[in-house]
Amino acid sequence: MNLQKIKDAETKKIGKKIEYFEKIDSTHTYAKRIALNELTNGKMVIAERQTAGIGTKGRTWYTGEGKNIAMTIILKPECKISQLEGLTKKIAECMKKAIYDLYRIPLEIKEPNDLILNHKKVCGILTEINTISEKINYLLISVGFNVNEDMFSKETENIATSLKKEYENDFEREDIIKRFIEILEKEIEE
Repeated sequence: MNLQKIKDAETKKIGKKIEYFEKIDSTHTYAKRIALNELTNGKMVIAERQTAGIGTKGRTWYTGEGKNIAMTIILKPECKISQLEGLTKKIAECMKKAIYDLYRIPLEIKEPNDLILNHKKVCGILTEINTISEKINYLLISVGFNVNEDMFSKETENIATSLKKEYENDFEREDIIKRFIEILEKEIEE
């Protein structure tokens, strides 16, 4: 993965510092372990492969090696918790816009945190906020996106898909991440 391409995104903080792993249990779990001590607002954790990726409701999120996006963004927002209402849907809208801007592919949002392509899940978003009273210690935004995946298990082949599976084309993961964080940073600054 070309991390420099991501760092070159037109952002002020998100993606300027990236911790990259060939293999990790979960970008979300790792980010959660380091978030309280992490001084960098906007740090990203990106992995080529996850062995225990986290989906919603305790499900596992599979990440095929070198084919998909598995990432977590650590943010330290200076706002009240109530101001983050609807955040997960807003993040989904940012990814939907990124894919449309890049490829003119229309994704649908299945609220609050899934992106759907041709009636199948292509992307999942997981957000977690750590607080003390009204003070936000950190916000984690995790994204699992099936970009170039071509192998699906019997359990998932009828409910999951990828951009490659639907369009028989390879897609640049870095372009997707770069466009997504540019849109996201503008959206959450407003």
